[in-house]
Amino acid sequence: MLFVILTSRNAREFVLGQIDRAFAQDPYAGYRILREHAPVCRQPDGSYVLTRYEDIRQVMSDSVSYSSDKHIDFKPRFGDSPLFEHHTTSLVFNDPPVHTRVRRLLGPFFAARTLRQMEGSIGRMVDQLLTQAGLRGQIDIVKDFALVIPLNLIGDLLGVPYEEREPLQRWANLILGALEPVRTASQLAEGNRAVEEFKDYLRDLITRKRARPPGAVDIDVLWALLEASEAGDGLTELEILHNAIFMLNAGHDTTGSLIANGIDLLLRHPESRARLVAEPALMKSAVEEMLRFESPLQIGNRRALRDSLIGGHAIPAGTFLHLVIAAGNRDPLQFPDPEGFDVGREPNRHLAFAHGIHTCAGNSVARIEAQIAFTKILARFPNFSRAGPTIRPHRTRFRVVEELRVDLNA
Repeated sequence: MLFVILTSRNAREFVLGQIDRAFAQDPYAGYRILREHAPVCRQPDGSYVLTRYEDIRQVMSDSVSYSSDKHIDFKPRFGDSPLFEHHTTSLVFNDPPVHTRVRRLLGPFFAARTLRQMEGSIGRMVDQLLTQAGLRGQIDIVKDFALVIPLNLIGDLLGVPYEEREPLQRWANLILGALEPVRTASQLAEGNRAVEEFKDYLRDLITRKRARPPGAVDIDVLWALLEASEAGDGLTELEILHNAIFMLNAGHDTTGSLIANGIDLLLRHPESRARLVAEPALMKSAVEEMLRFESPLQIGNRRALRDSLIGGHAIPAGTFLHLVIAAGNRDPLQFPDPEGFDVGREPNRHLAFAHGIHTCAGNSVARIEAQIAFTKILARFPNFSRAGPTIRPHRTRFRVVEELRVDLNA
């Protein structure tokens, strides 16, 4: 583990795979040192850690020179396993033409008209959660609020019956957790088991949908993908299974983290909370600042397909790149006062949802969910207070809150 304190003198010796728990809990000071003194930091395995905004954006913008395909990179870690099958089949870890084909099929479900249909149901869901929470007075923001909203929304989109959604969150955590830089054999085994259990459940759900098809007015992504496949213009069954899993995992985990991190930020910055209570029209920019300041996805990856130059460093073809979004989003060359949390920040060209062809397909849904969630909780419980510490697991790739207890009627 990283037992030494990171300084300007040892920044070039930084090893991403040896980050200790203290660094993972609050990585921003360390990332600042890397950005200033080793912005293109070579790792022992020949990969590079990038921490400057412009370098990260350069890579994200150029899908011709930098690949998102993970067949080469995940083979040593996962072998011929369910995790390898999943993470090399889903949308996010593929290049065109596969990426283009899947994104085209999913695009209509994230169009403006569909999002307007969702707003009412999201609002009703949030109102119901807050009414139940108000009766108790104290809630765990994570399990009682932040994760419930996106889990149920994605469940609705995929046509998963409400009473069958309980295992979905556990499966998602185990599958996404396998992407962390360091995982034990036991954690990988649990992730593989989660993939197989999720696939078995979806196969059964598909069988039931075929027996009793959804109505024509229902929004059901899973059924639409099945219909497109049977018409000869869609995905294979395996691709449908893994992209449905990806939608659930990505759509609920990162959005849940956005909401939980946002509540933590409002507790840490009471002046910003008071400003939002007084000026609710700032909510849109506030959500963007939450995304910048505590990016749910902290680290992305690409592989160089050709020799290139990044930040003055020659990068040979085949080199694996770690894009530290969390560091880029606090780069003072892009963001004035980057360590300040400013709910009115404009412009705010953060990279929390990536950039280029791999910009998160569900970013508009996540933004709407967060805006509604924060608007409603501040309207009903403007003086909520901390009832316990913000507990975070030892994760580096994702910025996750595990538990955050809050008194609503303070």
